[in-house]
Amino acid sequence: MSTESLNRTSEIVETPSQYVVTPKRVNVDVLKQRLLEEKKKEKVKRTIILSSVIVSLGALTMLTY
Repeated sequence: MSTESLNRTSEIVETPSQYVVTPKRVNVDVLKQRLLEEKKKEKVKRTIILSSVIVSLGALTMLTY
C-alpha cells in the first residue's frame, strides 16, 4: 500500500451521531385491527379447506354408488 492511501484514511474523523433517539410508541388500536384481520383471513382459509374436504368426500361418495 502507498502512504498516500494511508494518509487519506487517517484523516477520516467520525462525528457523533446527530440522530435523536425517540421512544417509539405503539398504537394498540392498530395492533388490534391487524390481529382481527389476521384472524379473519385464517377463518376464511379454514372455511375454504373444510368446504373443499366436504365437497371432495361428497364427490367420492357419489362416485362409489
